[in-house]
Amino acid sequence: MPRVLVVEDDAQLVRALKINLEARTYEVEEASDAGSALQLAATRKPDVILLDLGLPDMDGVELIKAIRGWSRVPILVLSARHLSEDKVRALDAGADDYVTKPFSMDELLARLRAATRRRQAAAEAEAPTTVTTDGFTIDLVAKKVRRGTGTVRLTPTEWHLLEILVSNPGHLVSQRALLREVWGPTYQENSNYLRVYMAQLRRKLEADPAHPRYLITEAGMGYRFEP
Repeated sequence: MPRVLVVEDDAQLVRALKINLEARTYEVEEASDAGSALQLAATRKPDVILLDLGLPDMDGVELIKAIRGWSRVPILVLSARHLSEDKVRALDAGADDYVTKPFSMDELLARLRAATRRRQAAAEAEAPTTVTTDGFTIDLVAKKVRRGTGTVRLTPTEWHLLEILVSNPGHLVSQRALLREVWGPTYQENSNYLRVYMAQLRRKLEADPAHPRYLITEAGMGYRFEP
């Protein structure tokens, strides 16, 4: 399910976008200011960002530059600014597309689909097929883990959890995000699930499970795979 981050302070427009996007199986995150947008872009890792330029705490062009400092996520600008110089500034800052308000929902959805396809193709081209550490090797295509000369047997749940972590090397993945992705949205508060399965993964992969080298706990926040 593609994840879209809508950065817009017009609550009515956000509601309309949310209804239309969720009806087409997109997962929608919302931010009404640049500060919240930066946090969600880093923690929720959207597939596409829909961004208004007129934000209350930062000009949208500056927000684009800030995101481009560390992410290549597609950014589609939604703006009432019609002047060509505004479009040029946004595109030069790193936006992938520019849609002026008012806009046709059908046109926006078509541009969004195109951006999602480009994002998926780029991710597939760049994504590593194996992850190798000093302790074990993960084959993401074959869905196998080797430790030394033997194969590590993982349950489907253990594999899903490990796959998410190793796909975000060095980045904190929140407890809620892991619970939502692995067990579903109704389990977002069941952190005991994570503790049990992380302990199982560490016993299978870490040389010293009590002092993990690769599967790191960030107390009260989540987990991180340290390659």
